[in-house]
Amino acid sequence: MLTLYHAPQSRSDSIVTLIDLMGIRDQVEIAEVTIPRQDGSGSTDPKNPHPEGKVPYLVAGHDHVRERGAIIAFLTDRFPDSGLGRPVDHPQRGAYLSWLFYYQGVIEPVMMLHYLKIDHPVLQATFRDYDTMLRRLEEALAHGPFLLGQDFSAADLLCASPFIFFGEGMPVTPAVREWVGRCAERLS
Repeated sequence: MLTLYHAPQSRSDSIVTLIDLMGIRDQVEIAEVTIPRQDGSGSTDPKNPHPEGKVPYLVAGHDHVRERGAIIAFLTDRFPDSGLGRPVDHPQRGAYLSWLFYYQGVIEPVMMLHYLKIDHPVLQATFRDYDTMLRRLEEALAHGPFLLGQDFSAADLLCASPFIFFGEGMPVTPAVREWVGRCAERLS
């Protein structure tokens, strides 16, 4: 059986949501652990095997998976019947993986830099600026209601998650706001 190490009210909430959307809750044990929180509460939990004490962390026998994009790819590959991933040889496989990695490498860092009002040409050249990131989302959404066209995927769940979390705290364009709303409907 798979084990997901999870702390409520954290980034791992999106993985628990994915597990529920995939209908695989009976195949994944969810072990709640504590984590250090930004407000100073919480602490590292000795039951959590993540080397940095973070969540989410997925254990599959002797294999361990960390980082949300990697966990999402692992789960959607392992359980392709859910339809939330794009299996090998699917015509959207590359786009699907690209969005998972774009989230980790661009969306989340750019959103945090924007939120914290940290700006530097090197950061923009490396990660892009906030408006450029929004334009990439809009370009994808011009071809359908979701990032990969007509069908909601785990890439939508991941990429929309910080917009849902921050709510009105992050400026968005009308197209991105509507997409976030469509994704949020799937999650409630």
